[in-house]
Amino acid sequence: MYELYYKALYNSCLRIVGNSFAARDIMHDAFIEAFRSIEQYNEPSTFGAWLKKIAINRSINYLRKEELITQKLEDYRELNTNEESNQQHNDFSINDIKRTLTQLPANYKLAFSLYLIEEYDHKEIAEIMSISTCTSRSQLSRAKRQIRALLMP
Repeated sequence: MYELYYKALYNSCLRIVGNSFAARDIMHDAFIEAFRSIEQYNEPSTFGAWLKKIAINRSINYLRKEELITQKLEDYRELNTNEESNQQHNDFSINDIKRTLTQLPANYKLAFSLYLIEEYDHKEIAEIMSISTCTSRSQLSRAKRQIRALLMP
């Protein structure tokens, strides 16, 4: 099982916490938690999806413990409705975007990673981050806007 899932799990954890040592520890802890509670596995999803959910939740808990996620719902009530109309089309490499992600606030990086990389919807992101779906959309929008601002001279 470990050989089958460890690379994907490590990469998911790394994208969220941004620290290779912490990501490795979180990944190992997720495996341990999954194997200890295997009798509780009764989800309709695959074992890999269940394991990934454990790893992502542990990554978020790590961020919370490190006090990197500090902004609350009240900070995100404003949505920029003109964002999409002001976009310019530019081609950036994945490495450019990954490098820029490290410069974002933790909650923006997490919303961006969960939505675009891990392919969670806003309802799932809201549950994972303990925020509203509106806040999830707002954080994703702000993350995209900051990434564009950092990538465009």
